[in-house]
Amino acid sequence: MLNKLEQLKKMTTVVADTGDIKAIERYSPQDATTNPSLILKAAAIPEYSHLISDAIGFAKMHSKDKAIQLKVALNKLAVNFGVEILKWVPGRVSTEVDARLSFDVDASIRQAHELIELYERQGVGRERILIKIASTWEGIQAAQKLEKEGIHCNLTLMFNFAQAVACADAGITLISPFVGRIYDWYKKNMNRDYAAFEDPGVLFVSRVYHYFRKFDYPTVVMGASFRHIGQIEELSGCDFLTISPNLLAELQQSEGELQQRLSLQDSKTMEMDRIRLSETDFRWMLNEDAMATEKLAEGIRLFAQDIVKLENQLLALL
Repeated sequence: MLNKLEQLKKMTTVVADTGDIKAIERYSPQDATTNPSLILKAAAIPEYSHLISDAIGFAKMHSKDKAIQLKVALNKLAVNFGVEILKWVPGRVSTEVDARLSFDVDASIRQAHELIELYERQGVGRERILIKIASTWEGIQAAQKLEKEGIHCNLTLMFNFAQAVACADAGITLISPFVGRIYDWYKKNMNRDYAAFEDPGVLFVSRVYHYFRKFDYPTVVMGASFRHIGQIEELSGCDFLTISPNLLAELQQSEGELQQRLSLQDSKTMEMDRIRLSETDFRWMLNEDAMATEKLAEGIRLFAQDIVKLENQLLALL
């Protein structure tokens, strides 16, 4: 019998949630996702030092102004990792816009253009890139404009149904609802653990999947941020799942039958009402959800902190 990773790949597109190219090579995922935290971690691995050196050299050639050099070096480093990753995945890589721009539509669009230009200069077409943006109202508006230009987006830090619906209505290519961080919040605040079948993060992704498939939205649902393989197993059949190397290894070593939990056929039979959201509706639904409000703000802060750490590393080399 196939191991559970092999079985999962037959019903779901598996994406590697890492900046470690060796891990991507080992598990042969279709796509890969990165974020500032993953790049910060990967940048500490000696065998990737040439990617940092290249980014520094490129930035110094670009400008003599330190502030401009730093901005250019950050973008180039993210793209360097993306280009290396694309040598090992047949699909796409997600590259994230600076979390500090999460409430700035125009600045998010500008950075997305800069990233795409850097990829294209290295011979990588925009069809192989997903620009990753936080699922704030402003982030969704920026992504909608980018999608109309043919720049595909991955909306991340998603915890609330309003975020998912707004992305679908905006024509976003892919969304990343965060299973594990939702689970973490409920476990802490409700002072109890959850079996995978009742896990609030799993239930949220399942609801989003069924809503998108029921109403024929083309937006891809990619469950993210897993804490254990039980959460992954309960979402088998989801469009995409992005999984860390340690959980990919655990799935690869797990035997037994993996049942498909999500399917288009089931979605079509479900009773659901279609939702129409204004900006006011979106902000109110998010405000009324303590978990989503807290986790979205926390996620943006943590990614921003890791960007600052990465900036400090690069600044020392400029």
